[in-house]
Amino acid sequence: MMLDEIPQYIVDLAKRLGATDVTAKLTESRRIMIRFSNNEVTVSKAFLENSVDIFVMIEKHRAATTISTLSIRNIKKAVENLIRMAKSTPPADVYAPLPQGPFTYNPDLMRAPKIPLDPDNLAVYVESAIKSALEKGATRAAGTLNAYRSRITLATSGDVYASQEKASMEISIRAFVSDLATGHAVSVASKLEDFHPEEAGSMAGEIAKAASNPKPGEPGKYMALLGPMVLADIVNQVGSLSSAFLVDAGQSFLVDKMNSEVASERFTLIDDPTLAGSLGARAFDDEGVPTKRNIIIENGILKTYLHNTITAKKFGVETTGNAGIIVPYPWNLIVEPGYKSPEDLLAEIDDGIYVTNDWYLRYQDYRAGDFSTIPRDGMFRIRNGEIAESIRELRISDNMLRLLRNIVDLSRLRMWVKWWEVEVPTLAPYALISELNFTKSAM
Repeated sequence: MMLDEIPQYIVDLAKRLGATDVTAKLTESRRIMIRFSNNEVTVSKAFLENSVDIFVMIEKHRAATTISTLSIRNIKKAVENLIRMAKSTPPADVYAPLPQGPFTYNPDLMRAPKIPLDPDNLAVYVESAIKSALEKGATRAAGTLNAYRSRITLATSGDVYASQEKASMEISIRAFVSDLATGHAVSVASKLEDFHPEEAGSMAGEIAKAASNPKPGEPGKYMALLGPMVLADIVNQVGSLSSAFLVDAGQSFLVDKMNSEVASERFTLIDDPTLAGSLGARAFDDEGVPTKRNIIIENGILKTYLHNTITAKKFGVETTGNAGIIVPYPWNLIVEPGYKSPEDLLAEIDDGIYVTNDWYLRYQDYRAGDFSTIPRDGMFRIRNGEIAESIRELRISDNMLRLLRNIVDLSRLRMWVKWWEVEVPTLAPYALISELNFTKSAM
C-alpha cells in the first residue's frame, strides 16, 4: 500500500468496524537539523518521520490515537483497539457529525515553496548567522537550524480526501559575551527569500553586547517595552486559550469574555492561515474544513473563540476552521502593527524596563490569567528614553488581561517568531506596556 492510501484505508476500516465518524491524518516529513556551539557546527542529522493521527466517533463516544509504525498489521490493530476504546468511553455532551465534503481549497495553500535540504548548503546559513553575531561583539554563538519539508494527507468519513505540502526554515541563535550577557534571536520563513539568518545573528550579537555586566534589578511596577520574542509568547497564550474547548473547560482567562474588552484598543489579533507562503499557511483543518481568516480580538474586543465542529455545535455557532479534532487551535497568529519605530517607543519611557526575551511562562491561575515568566537574555533599565544599564534577576509576575489592557502602543516593525517557547508562528511587533509587575527572581 502506498503511504498516501493509508488515510482512506483507515477511514474505510473504522467504518466497517462500527465508527460513525472517522478522520485519519498522515504526516510525512523530512527534516535536516544542524546544531552549533562555540561558533562551530557540532551535529548535522537528517530525519524521515511518518505518522498517522486517527480519530473515531461512535456517535457520542470518542477516541483518538497516533501511530508511527505504518504496517498493515499495526494499522489494523490500532484501529481495532481504538474502536474498542471508543465503545468503552463515557458519552460526550454533544454529537456533531464530521463536516460533509468534498470541499474546494485554495490551490495556492496546497503547495509549499521549495527550500534546500542539503546539509552543506544549510551550514552556510549557520556560518553567516555566527559571523554576524561575532561582528556585533559576541564572543561565541550557539543554536539550531531546522529545515523541513512535509506533506499532510487527510481522509475523513465526510467524503474528504486532501493533501497539502508544507515547508519551513528556522534558525534560533543565542550569542554570548559572557555567561550572564546573552542575546537571542530567530529567523523563520517558509520562503527562502524571507529567511535572514544573518539578521538574527546581528540582533542576538547586539543584545549580548549591550547586556554586558548586568546588575541585579529592583522589583516593582514599571513601564515596559517588550520585544517581539516576548510579545509572541504572550500572543501564543492568547491565541491558544481562545480555543473553545479550553474556554468550555474553564481553563482560559477568556471565559465569558465574548464581545467584551479584553485588551487595549491598540491591540488586534488575527489568526490567518490563508497567507500563502507564510509559515503557518494551511488549506484545511483536521476535519477537512477550508481554513479562513479569523479576527480573535479587534481593537481590544474579543470577537470569536476558535472552533471545530463539536465545539461549534456546543456554542451554537459555525466552525472557524481551526480543528484540532479534540482541541481547536490557531494556525498563524498576526498582531496588527502600530505606527512608531521601536526607538520611538523606547523614547517614551522615562523610567522603565526593556525585555528582549522570556521563557517558562507558567500560570498560577488559568481562569484568572495570573502568570509569571522569566526574562531571558538581555534585559535593560531605561531612563529618559535610553538604555541606562543591563539588569538581571527579575521575573515578570502579572495578570494576562491586565497586561493586554495596559498596551499603550505597538511598533510598525514586526518579526515572525517561532521557537520552542512559541509553538504557533506569530508575527509580532514591539509592545509598550504602561505598567508591568516585576518580582525578584534568582537566576
